[in-house]
Amino acid sequence: MRAGDVLPPLEIEITRTLVVAGAIASRDYQDVHHDPELARHRGSPDVFMNILTTNGLVGRYVTDHFGPSAVLRKVAIRLGAPNYPGDTMVLTGTAETVDGGTVVVKVIGDNGIGRHVTGTVTVTLPMGEVE
Repeated sequence: MRAGDVLPPLEIEITRTLVVAGAIASRDYQDVHHDPELARHRGSPDVFMNILTTNGLVGRYVTDHFGPSAVLRKVAIRLGAPNYPGDTMVLTGTAETVDGGTVVVKVIGDNGIGRHVTGTVTVTLPMGEVE
């Protein structure tokens, strides 16, 4: 792995189950993440994914690429366009820096209405695995 290397994209179908399950798993009981009627009442066309689910998916994207010995040291993300059920988010990544066993990956996630997430993930690997 060298600075500038690109990770393969990962397509994630945004299902109602994923949105609701992610909210429940992260104990985020805001109605906009599980109740379509109340979400519409608040101005959203449907329920939408919470930031903690997105954070987990970004981490998964990086560890899926680097393998089980990868250790996430820092995940910093910013949300943009919401992830609604029925859409697909495509995560892409680029190695920004590689320093010994530490790699900083810039991650972008786009969906049908725009950029859902941008951020960086710092991951460490045992020596010899960053090549």
